[in-house]
Amino acid sequence: MNLLAPPAPSPPMPPQPMVVNCIAYRKDGSRIGDVTLDAISDVLAQPDTFVWVGLHEPDEYLLLKLQEEFGLHDLAIEDAHSAHQRTKIETYGDSLFLVVQTAQLIDSHLAFGETHIFFGPRYLVTVRHGASLSYAPARRTCEHTPKLLANGPSYALYGVLDFIVDNLLPIVRDFREELQQLEQDIFAETFKRSTVHRLYDMQRDLMTLRLAVAPLQDIISQLVRLHPSLIPDELRAYFRDVHDHVFRVNESIGAMREMLAAAITVNLSLVSFGQNEVMKKLAGWAAMLAAPTLLTSWYGMNFQHMPELGKPWAYPAMITVMILVVGGIYLGLKRAKWF
Repeated sequence: MNLLAPPAPSPPMPPQPMVVNCIAYRKDGSRIGDVTLDAISDVLAQPDTFVWVGLHEPDEYLLLKLQEEFGLHDLAIEDAHSAHQRTKIETYGDSLFLVVQTAQLIDSHLAFGETHIFFGPRYLVTVRHGASLSYAPARRTCEHTPKLLANGPSYALYGVLDFIVDNLLPIVRDFREELQQLEQDIFAETFKRSTVHRLYDMQRDLMTLRLAVAPLQDIISQLVRLHPSLIPDELRAYFRDVHDHVFRVNESIGAMREMLAAAITVNLSLVSFGQNEVMKKLAGWAAMLAAPTLLTSWYGMNFQHMPELGKPWAYPAMITVMILVVGGIYLGLKRAKWF
C-alpha cells in the first residue's frame, strides 16, 4: 500500500461514535485521507507523514488502542480516561500532554468541558469530554492552508487552541448583552428577586470561566518559549497570537465580573433606597396621626374640671387645632421631601 499516492475513493469507515475522525497528511500539508485506527502504525511507518485523530469521550479500550499505536505514556492515558483534570501541560519524552478547559453557553447557562491533547512530532490526538464544540472547523481551516500545515502537528495544535480560545470571547460578549437587558430590571421601581439570582449565577459562571482561562496563558506561553523540537520558530508568532487572544479573554472576563458586581451592588442599593423611602412615608403618616391621637387622648380622660369642656367653642377650636397641627406636620415633611 502506497500511502503517499493520490488518495483513491475508499469505502466509508464503520461507524465509531467515539472516533470523530482519523486522517493522515503528507509532509507538504496535503491530505492523504481517512485511515482506520489499525492503519495508523502503517501510516507512521512511511516517512514524512503525520496523523490527526479526533475522539469524543472514548472508552478505555479505545485509549489503549491509541496508546499502542502512538506509544503514549500510561499517566497521560489515565488522565484522558478519567477526565476532570485541571488545565495543565505535561512533558513525556518527545511528546506533550495538554489539558484545556472548554465552555459552551447552552440556554443562557454555561456548561464546561475539557479537551485532552496528545501532541508528538508526527501525531495530534484530541480527546473531548463534556461541553465542547467539534474541531472540524479548525481542521478545515488548517487544510485550507497546506503551506502552514506542512509544519506538521504543531500547526494543527495551533488551530485547535486558536479555535478553543476564539469560542470563549463570544461567551463573554453574550453575558455583556444579557447584562444590558437586565439593566431595565435593575433600575426598575419593582424589586425582582429573579434579577439578583441571574446576576449571581452569571458572576459565578464567569468566576469558573476565569479559573479555566487563566492557566491557559501559562500553557500558551510555554509553547511560545519552549519545546523547540516540537514547535518550529516560524509558528511561534501564531502561538503568540493565541496568547494575546487568551489575555484579551481573561481581561474581558475580569471587566465583566466587575460590572456584574457593580450591578448587584446597585440593585441592592436601589432596593434599600426604596425601602427607606417607604419607611419615611410610613413614619410621616405616623407623625401626622400621632398629633390628633395625643390631643384626643388628652381630652378623652375622665376629668370634670377642664376649663374648655364647658365652652361652646371648645369642640370647633379643638378640631381647628388638630387640622393646623396635622397640616403643619404635612407641610414640613413635604418640604423635607418625605412625600
